[in-house]
Amino acid sequence: MLFSQLCAVCKGPGPSPCQRCVADMRAVGEMAPLEPLSGLWAAFAYAGAGRELLARLKYRNQRSSVRWLASAMAKALPPSQGFEAVTWAPTSPKRRRQRGFDQAELLARALGRETGVPVIGLLKRVDAAVQTGRNRSQRFRAPEFTTRRGPPTAVLVVDDVITTGATLQSAAKSLIRAGAERVDAVVAGATPLPYTPSSARPPSGVVTMRTHNSTPAEREPPWT
Repeated sequence: MLFSQLCAVCKGPGPSPCQRCVADMRAVGEMAPLEPLSGLWAAFAYAGAGRELLARLKYRNQRSSVRWLASAMAKALPPSQGFEAVTWAPTSPKRRRQRGFDQAELLARALGRETGVPVIGLLKRVDAAVQTGRNRSQRFRAPEFTTRRGPPTAVLVVDDVITTGATLQSAAKSLIRAGAERVDAVVAGATPLPYTPSSARPPSGVVTMRTHNSTPAEREPPWT
């Protein structure tokens, strides 16, 4: 018996996400890179259908949209950046054990297939705390990473969502300490950052989306 594919957001028939849900998302593109990142890009604003799509991946292990998410992230990147490797900002060991997977790794490996750039697990998370439920000052004190091996010169770090940017900043610092010369980052969803570094370009394209009618997959905010 054949089963038709359902949209992970609205549960309607068709691809995941469906055209109606995709139309409810708003593209972001290039954002102001947070030091020491050289570049920062996001596929879409973290709200409405985009938030729901990532929540269902992160909390309900609904992977039908991973390939679409990777394609959207690849389209957000400018051409010819010369990335030598794609890696990811790993979630905490506790979260990985609870979920049985790391959503950032899933996205990174799918992005590697999409772009043809090798995917390497370069980072290890060493803090026991998780970001969910922390205030902004606490987020900037965590998490911490170490490197599993020496990184190549130019690395692209993948994560699912950026809020304060603390996770990606910490990941970039670890990679640069280990020898990387340039670290960029790309995420699927982005919330407007609470500040713009004076030395950086202003964020472009961060737009509030219409509210989607679907019920949130989880009450716990899927921040990273």
